[in-house]
Amino acid sequence: MSERATPTPETDDPTHGAADTEEQPRTDDADDERPPVTTGASSVVRALEAAGVEAAFGVQGGAIMPVYDALYDSPIRHVMMAHEQGASHAADAYGVVKGEPGVCLATSGPGATNLVTGIADANMDSDAVLALTGQVPSDMVGSDAFQETDTIGVTAPITKHNYFAGDADTVGDTVGEAFALAGMGRPGPTLVDLPKDVTQGEAGREPGPARPPKTYNPQMEADEQDVKVAARAIENAEKPLLLFGGGVIKANASKTARAFAIDHGIPVVTTMPGIGSFPEDHELCLSWAGMHGTGYANMAITHTDLLIAVGTRFDDRLTGGIDSFAPEAEVLHIDIDPAEISKNIHADYPLVGDAGRVIDQVDTAMEHSPDAREWREQCGQWKEEYPMDYAAPSDEPLKPQFVVEAFDEATADDTIVTTGVGQHQMWASQYWTYREPRTWVSSHGLGTMGYGLPAAIGARLAADQMGQEDRSVVCFDGDGSFLMTMQELSVAVRENMDITVAVLNNEYIGMVRQWQDAFYEGRHMAAEYNWCPEFDRLAEAFGARGWRVDDYDQVVDAVSEALAYDGPSVIDFHVDPGENVYPMVASGAPNGKFALSEDQL
Repeated sequence: MSERATPTPETDDPTHGAADTEEQPRTDDADDERPPVTTGASSVVRALEAAGVEAAFGVQGGAIMPVYDALYDSPIRHVMMAHEQGASHAADAYGVVKGEPGVCLATSGPGATNLVTGIADANMDSDAVLALTGQVPSDMVGSDAFQETDTIGVTAPITKHNYFAGDADTVGDTVGEAFALAGMGRPGPTLVDLPKDVTQGEAGREPGPARPPKTYNPQMEADEQDVKVAARAIENAEKPLLLFGGGVIKANASKTARAFAIDHGIPVVTTMPGIGSFPEDHELCLSWAGMHGTGYANMAITHTDLLIAVGTRFDDRLTGGIDSFAPEAEVLHIDIDPAEISKNIHADYPLVGDAGRVIDQVDTAMEHSPDAREWREQCGQWKEEYPMDYAAPSDEPLKPQFVVEAFDEATADDTIVTTGVGQHQMWASQYWTYREPRTWVSSHGLGTMGYGLPAAIGARLAADQMGQEDRSVVCFDGDGSFLMTMQELSVAVRENMDITVAVLNNEYIGMVRQWQDAFYEGRHMAAEYNWCPEFDRLAEAFGARGWRVDDYDQVVDAVSEALAYDGPSVIDFHVDPGENVYPMVASGAPNGKFALSEDQL
């Protein structure tokens, strides 16, 4: 997946790129009044300030205390989280919404290892995050000292790069480099491990500007000859299909991508991370494809003769069976990371570079649009044949899809939706109409239950700092997923964050129960969650507002009251425990073989 993150939303400025990271650190009149850099810890914080960091999420602890002490004098807003995992998810979501690396901190040992799930999550979704971890003093490393963990070794496979700081005078430069690297090219998490003797050591110089390593120079534009060949392929296609992945959003290329699709009349499907890159209510949009994507998106992928994929890594939840994916198509693949080209799906027309720039290159090289009128009509026909709908008999329990639609109806287009992972995540992505990028914030590749609530906290702070205090933030969570990180509700209460949590409570770890019914003869081993607390009352105990909803006629009022409440609120929706997520492509099956009910699996 591509691309780089930038501090401003959706500029589509083709001059952005490597040069962005060459900008000098932020300077203002207050700089002269700041205390001088005297220690490694103050150098760390000064480097963050110079990079423009305005917020950080973390948990205090022994080995990271010097950095926290330096933060005492900093304008950076630190949000103390209840658990380090929450800090890493909040930083991740903050970065997704704001379009710049999020920052999280933790102490050594368990603090660092508690960050690991969030770092791995960011790595799988190519989200820019900088993690700072305390470490035991350098001369104690390897001695099994108190709260010592080999953080570098643990995080090496799940970071874009990690660093072990070795000098108080240069540690700020290291932090600046890690921050710049996280957001450049294909974004991802970086980590700096900070031994306590380094952060406490004397330092006598200001850190330099935040710059990526000189050896990191991602290719921004595709080879011109390759572009010409690809342009001819698009012109000659009879059934072209655009596939927008999360890289389109990360590259701030949604505007460019939309214009290309509309100008040339090419239907669009997205991946789940690509939701919001193209307005889902546009006539060309077929919504998202994959295991629980729409039937019409999967039909289009099955029958296209040219799949134009932008910023996607073709993960298994999208492709189903590799051999049967897009069986009638040649594949044109645009991505900033050459490692993704032909990794999972062979690219007949590989174009390496920034999503926005390469789309512009292709657009310039095209002499005419493809003749796709009949293909567009066919896609429209599939929309009618396989609509996204559900039955809601009045004598059956509340349907979760109805709840999602009620929230969508009651909120503005720029509402940010976060989710945990499970059935509720699928319903939130299927029955909400997304029209803007960076409004869908979820855990895709790693599939991390518990992501939703801390992500809502990060998203809320990002929106507030962007001057969008009136923007709604709604978290859809499952009962099992909410239970994993619900302690972060105390943070939302303490910070008086205006977020609304909708727990779609089916008293199951629902997706597991659905698969047990489909593939394990209904043996519900360890899937029942009828032992959970009453979430509305627990929310009140935390100091938030809480509602319980059991019936259809309670939904609209509860949604309205929760959205109107200025602070964190939780609605515990008791929904149909037997409701399943459809359409569904069985794992490894062709996209075109989607089931609309269990007996079709």
